[in-house]
Amino acid sequence: MELAAEPVVYQKLLPWEPSLELEEEEEEEETSEMLVPNPWRHQDSSRNKAGGLPGTWARVVAALLLLAVGCSLAVRQLQNQGSSTGSLGSVAPPPGGHSHSSGVYHHGAIISPAATCSHLGRELLVAGGNVVDAGVGAALCLVVVHPHATGLGAMFWGLFHNSSSGNSTALTSGPAQTLAPGLGLPTALPTLHLLHARFGRLPWPRLLVGPTTLAQEGFLVDTPLARALVARGTEGLCPLFCHADGTPLGAGARATNPQLAAVLRRAAFAPTSDLAGDALLSLLAGDLGLEVPSAGPRPALEPAQQLPVPQGILFTTPSPSAGPELLALLEAALHSGVPIPDPCPPFLQTAVSPGSSALAAVDSSGSVLLLTSSLNCSFGSAHLSPSTGVLLSNLVAKSTASAWACPLILRGSLDDTEADVLGLVASGTPDVARAMTHTILRHLAAGPPTQAQHQHQGQQEPTQHPSTCGQGTLLQVAAHAEHAHVSSVPHDCCPFQGF
Repeated sequence: MELAAEPVVYQKLLPWEPSLELEEEEEEEETSEMLVPNPWRHQDSSRNKAGGLPGTWARVVAALLLLAVGCSLAVRQLQNQGSSTGSLGSVAPPPGGHSHSSGVYHHGAIISPAATCSHLGRELLVAGGNVVDAGVGAALCLVVVHPHATGLGAMFWGLFHNSSSGNSTALTSGPAQTLAPGLGLPTALPTLHLLHARFGRLPWPRLLVGPTTLAQEGFLVDTPLARALVARGTEGLCPLFCHADGTPLGAGARATNPQLAAVLRRAAFAPTSDLAGDALLSLLAGDLGLEVPSAGPRPALEPAQQLPVPQGILFTTPSPSAGPELLALLEAALHSGVPIPDPCPPFLQTAVSPGSSALAAVDSSGSVLLLTSSLNCSFGSAHLSPSTGVLLSNLVAKSTASAWACPLILRGSLDDTEADVLGLVASGTPDVARAMTHTILRHLAAGPPTQAQHQHQGQQEPTQHPSTCGQGTLLQVAAHAEHAHVSSVPHDCCPFQGF
């Protein structure tokens, strides 16, 4: 794709505020069109006379036109959400501006396994949210639309890099505990609430609007969920994910989960993370005929584990995740003098591949959020709580070492505020630490971007050919040359959105 001939000036997109309208109206005549036009902006009344019709008729005609446009947009949105994997997320370049290859954006981007959730994350970024708002909002969306891989019954791990401070923070759910034999104690709500309370920008209820609406009014089953339903069967999952005859919902069918919508609505107004989790525990205990646990696992935010390398510094999550194993593998490989293991190392064989999910968000300044979660296998325990619509995991103490969790961030330099930042997170692989080791070693061996690549202003990917071994997906995000980059392996597995 050709670059624009004229030099380009990059500007941060600021959220629209009504108080700035009058000041901006005069400036807009001298600048290019806004990247995100405001549909509610007041228009000159002289343009709304509808060809000179009397006032009453003009208003009627205008109302009908608005209704037609609104219906058209709604139909288009439903069509987009109903596609198998959704668009890969490329956004049209601003009028008169320049464009980039797919997955390169000026401001920020998000990548997730579901097109609907990537779109929701982008909306939160455009609304003035940061990568934590976008990532947590998308994670709550996945709770609704991908119950085979994640949910409120899942365990979450996360890694957040703050470009302003240069610090990386690990999000941990606490040790796995059981609610009942074979049923893991849910920790998702307090974990995500804690992350947002510390680093988010938008109000917590704003993040739950989209997921609650999807659960209440319905969402279209996508291809990954449809395939999981066929593979797993519908035992224990009806009536939410079944037709009247008990057959599983197929791709494009509409599913609702009103009980889950009620839980999310209640969580939206919980003042603390403890209350958000305790309300869910009370309902689950009632379904199972158990007493409410006196003290569940407490999520925590703690400094990320670090490994200095010649190219910068690596960050990952602490034990009991697979982060320490990942750093040990990387350190051993770097000291051995063999930079790229080839072929891919064999994976450990497991009876059940963990059902897990991952997403990533990045902005052009270098802030990155990586989130990964697991139910331990597809649909977890397949125990559907009737009063909450929550699928409980079978992720219990004896079945997990959190081997599926090892998000990784590479920052080029702690002293350089404009240093490149790379984030990697994987899902679905029994031996994900080895796959991540292979990928990051290939990146480190490639060396820093050349001056010519920097001059292309983000046309070059930080890692040209990211790869992973075995079964699973790998998500890559990066801040490079004042741009946000997103990509995945397989390349079409995970829809992304950005602006």
